[in-house]
Amino acid sequence: MTRVIALILHGLPAAPRADEATPAQIGGLLMGLRAKGETADELAGAVRALRDAMVRVDATHEHLVDTCGTGGGTVPTFNISTVAAFVAAGAGAAVPKHGNRSFTSRCGSADVLEALGLRIILDAPTASRVLNEARVVFLFAPNFHPAMKHVGAIRRELGTPTLMNLVGPLANPASVRRQVVGVADPDRAAIVAEALVRLGAEHALVVHGRVGMDEISPHGVTDVWEVKDGAVRTWQIDPERFRLGITDVAELQGGEPAANAERLERILGNGSADPSGLAAVLLNAGAAIYVAGIAGSLAEGIGRAREVVASGAARAALDRLRKATANIS
Repeated sequence: MTRVIALILHGLPAAPRADEATPAQIGGLLMGLRAKGETADELAGAVRALRDAMVRVDATHEHLVDTCGTGGGTVPTFNISTVAAFVAAGAGAAVPKHGNRSFTSRCGSADVLEALGLRIILDAPTASRVLNEARVVFLFAPNFHPAMKHVGAIRRELGTPTLMNLVGPLANPASVRRQVVGVADPDRAAIVAEALVRLGAEHALVVHGRVGMDEISPHGVTDVWEVKDGAVRTWQIDPERFRLGITDVAELQGGEPAANAERLERILGNGSADPSGLAAVLLNAGAAIYVAGIAGSLAEGIGRAREVVASGAARAALDRLRKATANIS
């Protein structure tokens, strides 16, 4: 991190270097911003600073999209956005899935993919090649954001969401301009959406499941802040409209990495064996397919996601990623 204050507040040149700032200074700044309430300008400035410092992955694909969330939801779900990434890739999107190990749950996206035996630590040229071959790749955040190495331990010690939870999902190393961003705190979702406008996003859905999820929920209503054409439009998703409602949100609960990996393969291989998990994945994959520009509406995106799972194309995306990363030394 070239300058920790620069990362957080608009890249001001007078800020101290991260390795010169003490943990107390960094933590105090993050908590002070949290108490004040972060603004969209502050978030956008922090994201720009992190993007300037990140290791970039070359990705010029049509239909480039990411599925990523802030974490911190009160419902500890399995890795829904990770499974959705494979479905979106099976539908023709190119998905540089940005993620990390668990901060707020038992299993982050890196953990579940590692449990699947996939190589998660790739350099930028290799990641670009894998994306070309498989149409999906995992971008392990610490590998591409060396600037954040001084902040991770502090985030864990603080034990509460800060600006850093919002910055990471908006700083994909492949410079995506289309994404689905899950936000656990509904009071901060509008800030994320407005920051995306300032950052020049082409199309994004910022979503919050009212049941307490940083994903589109198949249980109850999900609020949406849609970013498109330089503006934000709000609407809601009712899963019952798509015949994807479930009665017990506990059916989405996640477990340890091995269990979540098994569930991921089960959903991709035969979604009917896990109807609640499949419902969550179809909603979120449908959103990614819509945002990627493959579908003209969420309903069309969900329909395409159904076809992709049923045909085996989603499972094929996982197989392509396995093959593309199998022989990397």
